[in-house]
Amino acid sequence: MSKTKTVFACSSCGATSPKWMGRCTSCGEWNTYVEEVIKKQTGLLRGHDSAAGGSFSRPRPINQVEADSFRRIPTLSKEVDRVLGGGMVPGALMLIGGEPGIGKSTLMLQLVMQMRSLKVLYISGEESEVQLSMRASRLGCIHPGCLVLTETDTSAIFNHIAELKPQLVVIDSIQTLTTPSIDASAGSISQIRECAAEFQRYSRGSATPVFLIGHITKEGGLAGPKLLEHMVDAVLQFEGDRNHAYRILRASKNRFGSTSELGIFEMRDNGLREVSNPSELLLPQRDQSLSGVSVSATLEGLRPMLIETQALVSSAAYGTPQRSTTGFDLRRLNMLLAVLEKRCGFRIAASDVFLNVTGGIRINDPATDLGVICAILSSGENIAVEEKTCFAAEVGLTGEIRPVSRIGQRLSEAARLGFTDIYVSGYNLKGLDKKEYGINIRPVTRVDQAFNLLFG
Repeated sequence: MSKTKTVFACSSCGATSPKWMGRCTSCGEWNTYVEEVIKKQTGLLRGHDSAAGGSFSRPRPINQVEADSFRRIPTLSKEVDRVLGGGMVPGALMLIGGEPGIGKSTLMLQLVMQMRSLKVLYISGEESEVQLSMRASRLGCIHPGCLVLTETDTSAIFNHIAELKPQLVVIDSIQTLTTPSIDASAGSISQIRECAAEFQRYSRGSATPVFLIGHITKEGGLAGPKLLEHMVDAVLQFEGDRNHAYRILRASKNRFGSTSELGIFEMRDNGLREVSNPSELLLPQRDQSLSGVSVSATLEGLRPMLIETQALVSSAAYGTPQRSTTGFDLRRLNMLLAVLEKRCGFRIAASDVFLNVTGGIRINDPATDLGVICAILSSGENIAVEEKTCFAAEVGLTGEIRPVSRIGQRLSEAARLGFTDIYVSGYNLKGLDKKEYGINIRPVTRVDQAFNLLFG
């Protein structure tokens, strides 16, 4: 016999309540509770759990567990392997999300087509088999060992998995799946939670890596309950600007690697191309020097990059000054402007300030502070910064230039790309050999000192 239970679940955070409430007590959102009917099945009705790897485990002493007993599975994509920490871990459940049309399905299909040594099962609940074949033909990589399945019922999916025994499973997408144990529509909180739990049991029991493609909400977060992000081993964000060709793959959670690594791709007609040297692509070539432009040496994980920052300072046309940024934190820009106003005496409180990081890249490295300030001062004074000059330093609230980490990598990348001068904090020079990097290092300790050296 089956038992039917009705609950109300918050569509924002996944919290449940036996009755409807106007405001969620967990996340504070209004009018987010929806009614869901949960049908609990017992006995042999959950027989597909055996195919999902639902086997019982025994307690073992921790000193008898071999921590290095697994080997990572390379994806043959250097950018994806970098973000994952060296490759896929057997039994890992990974979730990748992004905006509609950003290229999630293209990335995963191109990825599995490259891994010709693995038997892959690509399950799609959004596209037909013909559409998947057309996309694979457009990408120019057909892997006969990649099996495609258009199915949304998890009981049927696990029956196919038990028969085929794939070495890698891709689900596109988790919001389209339904399980017979839940009497709710596809994409509901209870369906997403239960379907993800079934694939978690399968990946753990069979040591098979599983990729889940997920949708995002209009606020930019992953659709579904927050529990979904806690259940998986890695949460990857595939982001980018549709007006730019570059796509960024970030890890907001990774149980088997760092979350500070970054993968960069370029979208082309025949698929995604890995960008191994992003600095040369993010730095545009110009015939003349322009004011309001500076170059900063930043780090994304272990990868050094040089990016260009553009600033425009003009008189406020409507009385109230405007502050606008693209690719940079607006609150940090306001802090840097306050430092210039209070500590350095530059009167820009009545001016509009617009800031843009070129290439569609979003940066959070504080080492770009000095470059941002110099771009603002260059635009305000209408004096161009020298073309072969870059910056790598943090700016404090008192106007001092603070040191940054891994200065050696930043210096080496700047010298490799042909820059002749780099402004760094004077406190970064301890134990640093200036002759080793082949670039003129200019130490500064105050913002006004950097201004005098740059613009006289």
